Amino acid sequence: MDIVSALRTFLRVAETGSFSAAAIDLGLTQPAVSRQVSALEAHLNTRLLHRSTSALAVTAEGEQMIPMARKVVDAVDALGEATCGDGGTVSGKVRMSLPAPLGIYMSDRLPRLLQSHPAMTVELIFREEPSDLVGEGIDLEVRLGAVSDGSLICRRIGWTTAFLVAAPSYLEMRGAPETPDAICSHECVCYSRAGESRIWAFSNGAEETQVRISPRLTANNSVAVHRAVLAGSGLAVLSHILVGADVEAGRLVKLMPAFPPSRLPINVVYPSRRNIPLRVRTVLDFLVDAVHQDAEMASAS
Repeated sequence: MDIVSALRTFLRVAETGSFSAAAIDLGLTQPAVSRQVSALEAHLNTRLLHRSTSALAVTAEGEQMIPMARKVVDAVDALGEATCGDGGTVSGKVRMSLPAPLGIYMSDRLPRLLQSHPAMTVELIFREEPSDLVGEGIDLEVRLGAVSDGSLICRRIGWTTAFLVAAPSYLEMRGAPETPDAICSHECVCYSRAGESRIWAFSNGAEETQVRISPRLTANNSVAVHRAVLAGSGLAVLSHILVGADVEAGRLVKLMPAFPPSRLPINVVYPSRRNIPLRVRTVLDFLVDAVHQDAEMASAS
């Protein structure tokens, strides 16, 4: 038995929750995937997956195996890349989790990277809250604001830029707030990110003001909030990535330019600095470069 291949297969089954999905990702048949996992279980003398006709779940022993299996697979990948030198082929799958606006920004640019590396694939996961990187098999994750998990490698790659916006149709009915204090009398639409849906922060460069709002509409995805605001539902704080073109076209109006929403650091986190596979380093470098190409995100002021 090729134990590294078996570990790789087990990880993909655990990540996808499906033998058939793992088979598609790995370019194998479903019976071949099942046989590899069964052989691994026999080799380790322990059950890694619970199977039934309608569901599949990782056992407690399987959960304990996941981080160890990932270390083995990543180390073998790194060894292979090291022996290839600078001419090595970038191959394999990279799973990257991002907030929706940055995910949209990257989805416009990633095809160029994939064209340069035909053997590599990228899976984008749009997520507003932190993930269990190791447990979910996520290679890279972008998080906004402070990162409290000291077990992760954290690298700041830029800064958020957001606008307080509303549709002209809403402003015709309710007028525009001129100061943060005036926001409380308006309809507010916001996306709930890590429990921060009821507080908006603004800064004029010298002081920061926090406004507690009572939104009538919330969503855990900023794209949904964007569409609601375009429809005239009220005020919203949204990334320049989502609303920049709408502001230029007059579909949305940028409010309180002298007191914009406070900026947050854009951090990319990953489990370990050691044995980072070439495929992950390649996507990380591309992500950093893409963020730095946007003047709003690259500037700290």
